[in-house]
Amino acid sequence: MDGPETKDDFAGVVARLAAAQKSRAPGAPGYSIYVNRPIGRLLAAAAYLAGLTPNAVTATSAVFTFSAIVMIAIAPLTPLTGIAIGLLLIVGYALDSADGQLARLRGGGSAAGEWLDHVVDAAKISSLHLAVLISWHDRIELPSELLLLVPIGFAIVAAVLFFAMIINDFLRARDGRDSHARPAGSGIRSLLLLPTDYGILCIAFLLFGVPAVFVPVYVLLFAANAAFALLALPKWFREIGRTSR
Repeated sequence: MDGPETKDDFAGVVARLAAAQKSRAPGAPGYSIYVNRPIGRLLAAAAYLAGLTPNAVTATSAVFTFSAIVMIAIAPLTPLTGIAIGLLLIVGYALDSADGQLARLRGGGSAAGEWLDHVVDAAKISSLHLAVLISWHDRIELPSELLLLVPIGFAIVAAVLFFAMIINDFLRARDGRDSHARPAGSGIRSLLLLPTDYGILCIAFLLFGVPAVFVPVYVLLFAANAAFALLALPKWFREIGRTSR
């Protein structure tokens, strides 16, 4: 399918998107599944009717996300600034879901489009936390300079988890397993994994302009993600070993 069909209305496109939805991974974090994906579906429908390509949606997502990252690094700390940053990140994340949904609606994405999506994700995952490091170093009087290690650690953990998930899917596909054709995960596990959800991190940035609140929230999210990494990485290593055999 090369472009939108004028006979489609918005509701019809949303219904088609829902039917073309990929299966979710077991116990995937709740915000990404129950909030971000439906919002992304609406944005994908609007993009489809506007004749946009998935790559154009990816680029739009990057504009929102990296605008927020620049603001984190250089903007003055005010409550309104934090709200603006949070909203930009939330919309950017929803558009990140929309590009893949739009690609599936148009008959499947290209290898180049998937490459672009992953590269943008990799860039934002590391630069987001490094922007926090810059802001904390330049504009916040922290109770201890050791707290500057938190955004550094968060950048490392986020990058490692992202790469591990990508390589998991690649190796499963290489060994003949469809990583997207897995059974739906439990709702309880989805809720338990909320602190590791990128969408929850985006929401937390609504508080960025109030450091007395944001700093402890950010530290707690880092601790949750680090704990998840310590548990998940050995488990994934064992699973990939069994799959390869």
